Amino acid sequence: MSENELWKFPCDFMFKALAYADQQAEDLIVSVINKYIPGDYVPKINPSKKGNYIAVSVTFKATSKEQLDEIYLAVNALDCVKVCL
Repeated sequence: MSENELWKFPCDFMFKALAYADQQAEDLIVSVINKYIPGDYVPKINPSKKGNYIAVSVTFKATSKEQLDEIYLAVNALDCVKVCL
């Protein structure tokens, strides 16, 4: 089975990123996603136990694997982001 056969597009997709804890990180991540898929997103934020990091989750309608790849690359390039999940 090829990689593309695993995905059924369009689909609801939950994007997650781990970032340094500050309000700017949340806004930057949502801003990047908005460049690729415009929408009024309300991200779910989960702080780490010590409060140094936040997990930012955003659900959107993905239309292709290429689109997801571009979003992952763009968000991962942000200085405030440690890793995209």
